[in-house]
Amino acid sequence: MKSGVSMEEAQSLLLDQVTVVDTGVVSLLQANGRVVSRKICSMENVPPFDRSPLDGYALKAADTQGATPEHPVKLNVIEEIRAGFAAKKKVTPGTAIKLMTGAPMPAGADVVIKYEAVKREENDLFVSEQLQSGSNVVLAGEDVVNGEVIVQPGELITPPLVGLLAAIGAEQIPVYNKVKIAIFSTGDELVNPGEALSPGKIHNSNLHSLGARCFELGAEPIYGGIVGDELEKTATKLRKALTEADIVITTGGVSVGDFDLVPKALQHIDADVIFRRVKMKPGSPMMAAKKDHKLLIGLSGNPAAAFITFDLLVVPVIKKMMGLRQVMPLTLEAVLDDPFEKSSPQRRFLRGRLKREYVGSKIQLTGKQTNGVLKSMIGCDVLVDVPAGSGPLVCGQKVSALLL
Repeated sequence: MKSGVSMEEAQSLLLDQVTVVDTGVVSLLQANGRVVSRKICSMENVPPFDRSPLDGYALKAADTQGATPEHPVKLNVIEEIRAGFAAKKKVTPGTAIKLMTGAPMPAGADVVIKYEAVKREENDLFVSEQLQSGSNVVLAGEDVVNGEVIVQPGELITPPLVGLLAAIGAEQIPVYNKVKIAIFSTGDELVNPGEALSPGKIHNSNLHSLGARCFELGAEPIYGGIVGDELEKTATKLRKALTEADIVITTGGVSVGDFDLVPKALQHIDADVIFRRVKMKPGSPMMAAKKDHKLLIGLSGNPAAAFITFDLLVVPVIKKMMGLRQVMPLTLEAVLDDPFEKSSPQRRFLRGRLKREYVGSKIQLTGKQTNGVLKSMIGCDVLVDVPAGSGPLVCGQKVSALLL
């Protein structure tokens, strides 16, 4: 077991233990937010035929040579078609076919002119401009070519990708299964939202904030509720969680107090402890263990500390388990828009909001930065990485941050 590791070492130790979950198949309607498990190639062109991008007339560009407003070319309209239907006739010299947006290009035609640019009298069409072959024609395969790779394994399915998969006719999508995450909180002081607070009690926020984050990631949280400060009950809860989930997360009970029982409970169930304590603030009193090839991660009970360590240390684990290729948060440099008056003897992460401006990026701190304050996580999309040994930070100072 290691003690007092850096955040990067903790991340590495955790990721080394990760096994990607099994795969399955879902319908396209259920695919958004899932991770693709196999390469998907198109079996057709998109669009599958040459088509018109607008309402107009299909004709031969050669027929318009020399056309001017003073001397328009007269063509004979021989057919009218709408989207979803193909022309029965062929465009020959001196003829045109009226068509709607999305309709297939008729045989023989090589250009489309929009309605507004022509004059029509019964079946006589007057074109007063010289057209270029290929104008206003969407060619087959302009979007996707038959055989083209649409998505690689490890990519997240987004709404535009759902649309593209629909366009190539894919209906059953190979994906990684959802990661099941058991979460429970420890502490005699906790009660559920909706219950009255008696003296010394607080509502349990960690279970709900972390569960919501799991939903946001596309994972499946399994809510284990609250367990009091009792060794056997905590151990029993851990054993049960291991049978239900791919990874187990606890909050509270990981420090060095008399009733911080998670370390003893992990020992009680013969879990192998990987590390205890991480050199960072907030969230240093966290730990990780492994049992039955599954990770058990104990986070601080302080709401902000639990949320930040979850984002920095647990989220990469979940993403890797989901099969994602990109699992680590991106780093960026920006200018601090607010001062932070405290020194940082140990590495500290400050909650902030990124403001992109014409001259560069700024970070605005989102409120109080103490371990127990959850409100400053609202609107937080970056964590300012303050190195150990830093003094107070001043407005305008360049800082490094992690993008959540």
